Amino acid sequence: MGKLFSSHCVFPTPDIEKTAQYYKDKLGFRPVEYLNAAEPHVCLYRDSTEIILTDSNGQEVKPNRVLYGYGYDAYFITDVQEELQIEFIEKGVKIARPLAKTDYHNQEFVIEDIDGRWIGFGCKEE
Repeated sequence: MGKLFSSHCVFPTPDIEKTAQYYKDKLGFRPVEYLNAAEPHVCLYRDSTEIILTDSNGQEVKPNRVLYGYGYDAYFITDVQEELQIEFIEKGVKIARPLAKTDYHNQEFVIEDIDGRWIGFGCKEE
């Protein structure tokens, strides 16, 4: 039976280049543009993670918490939550939920990106 190796977030956005610039400047991702492809997109890389930005064709981004009443739009597993939160605060990133232990035993913090998505950074604590 085959194995799953990794996953990538796919974020539709009304302005791919503006969102890519935000992820580069504020969150430290390295953008690689494929804007002349049949399906224009930008791949964003940081460490071993990737986010793919696609064109929303002018449609507004509707985060999970807006559509369904709760939930993040992406979650990155890390053991350096405090360092990341400090880095993001210093770069002016909006912290939606500061670093804390959740009722489901994750030590995490949550940011709100330029398009209103909530992205969690954390890991399970025993």
